[in-house]
Amino acid sequence: MPRFAANLSLLWTELPYLDRFAAAADAGFEGAEVLFPYDIAAQDTRRALIAAGLDFVLMNAPPPNYTGGTPGFAALPGPRFERDIRRVLRYTEVLRPRFVHIMSGEAEGADAHATFIANLRHAADQAPEQRFTIEPLNPGTFPGYFLNDYAQAIDILDEVDRPNVGLQYDTFHAQEITGDALACWERVADRAVHIQIGDAPGRGAPGSGALDFAALFEAFRTSGYDGWISAEYKPEGRTEASLDWMTAQ
Repeated sequence: MPRFAANLSLLWTELPYLDRFAAAADAGFEGAEVLFPYDIAAQDTRRALIAAGLDFVLMNAPPPNYTGGTPGFAALPGPRFERDIRRVLRYTEVLRPRFVHIMSGEAEGADAHATFIANLRHAADQAPEQRFTIEPLNPGTFPGYFLNDYAQAIDILDEVDRPNVGLQYDTFHAQEITGDALACWERVADRAVHIQIGDAPGRGAPGSGALDFAALFEAFRTSGYDGWISAEYKPEGRTEASLDWMTAQ
């Protein structure tokens, strides 16, 4: 059976943040993601994880730009990433996430490409024991986002050439980017180190949209993928009512 993690930035938002961990464990999840855990003391999140018996699977980096920018800025030229990744790594020392997803932010062109490569290498070399991911985000939901294509992501991984940087595959974004999430998986399965699931369009629960999740889960199995599968979707109503997909796996 797959190992499922709950993205607690999107699931159980009807509960206070620290109560979501126990709710996820009670629902059968073994792990948790938190996209941007920086507003809460890392020790508080760590205690909630331990109390619920959950592994911490993923967090995003860099911290969001609270002055008005979009999440992520690793492809934006300038010194900010090298400064802020130090804060990220202080959090990872406490939270011990399996993965840190490095977000490119909004950018374009050769300078952005070179900056993203340099910053990914910098992060990987600063924390060689930490695993990092990159993830293409679809331009309909994230207009202007630099990393917006799976072929582009593979090329970047080849150029970065670090063993602790891999591909994050997301069913919602794959469908929106390519029009065929299953075919996309078959092209990139050998490079994927982490999976997130959400239906398309709308990023609802599996079964709420157009994606064939029975075929996707079968493809995950037959490819030999044995990592985490994280539920990253927006439930309609209470989260517990959206979990039928779990019992089918």
